[in-house]
Amino acid sequence: MLPAMFGTILNVIGILIGAIVGLNRGKPLSRSNESFFQVMLGVFTVFYGLRLTWGSLQGSFPQILKQLLITVVALMIGKLLGHFLKIQEFSNSLGRDARRRIDAAGNPGPKPRVSEGFSACAALFCAGPLGILGALQDGLSGYFYPLAVKGVMDGLAAMAFVSFFGWSVMLAAIPVLAFQGTIALASVQYLRPFLESYGLLDSVNATGGLLVFSVSLVILGLKRIELADYLPSLAVAPLLTWLFK
Repeated sequence: MLPAMFGTILNVIGILIGAIVGLNRGKPLSRSNESFFQVMLGVFTVFYGLRLTWGSLQGSFPQILKQLLITVVALMIGKLLGHFLKIQEFSNSLGRDARRRIDAAGNPGPKPRVSEGFSACAALFCAGPLGILGALQDGLSGYFYPLAVKGVMDGLAAMAFVSFFGWSVMLAAIPVLAFQGTIALASVQYLRPFLESYGLLDSVNATGGLLVFSVSLVILGLKRIELADYLPSLAVAPLLTWLFK
């Protein structure tokens, strides 16, 4: 059985490999290579997202329809809660601050300090909702594929960032390990036993699978989705399942 932090470890390895390749390569990927990776990541995310949802639907056809309905309603309610709590706004603000630092590092002038590269890349790698979603799935069901996809995405980003910040980009792997690893370990130690005892784990996985699928729409540039606002649906889904069980 894979450890609860396997997906997070893959994510960290992706960042380190991307930074090392970037330091030795000296030039960014071509536009055609970027498009290739974008399409492949989108395809893998579609497959693994729908696979997780489909594998979480159990029982007869009417029961599966009921589970799907609960999942859709949970996403709708979760979106409203996330918008009320301004989760996406907070995530966007972290991302914008990190990108401002990266843009400033690309301008002519003094070389950025190590702390600037570390903080900017750490914020960018940790701000996205895929890290939280992937770490939860990693801990709850050992489904490490979302974080494997994130590892490739972060690795490609690290490959580009080293041209601005140098080796300090590799240090950003430390907060990723701490942040996502803590979520995964807490999920496997506390959240998973609780959900399994009440038969609610499948509802979380089904909802998480659709959220992972939604990531593919963003990767492929098909639709702009405020994914962070949907994160509360992971808590709403088991609640609705328990109420209508």
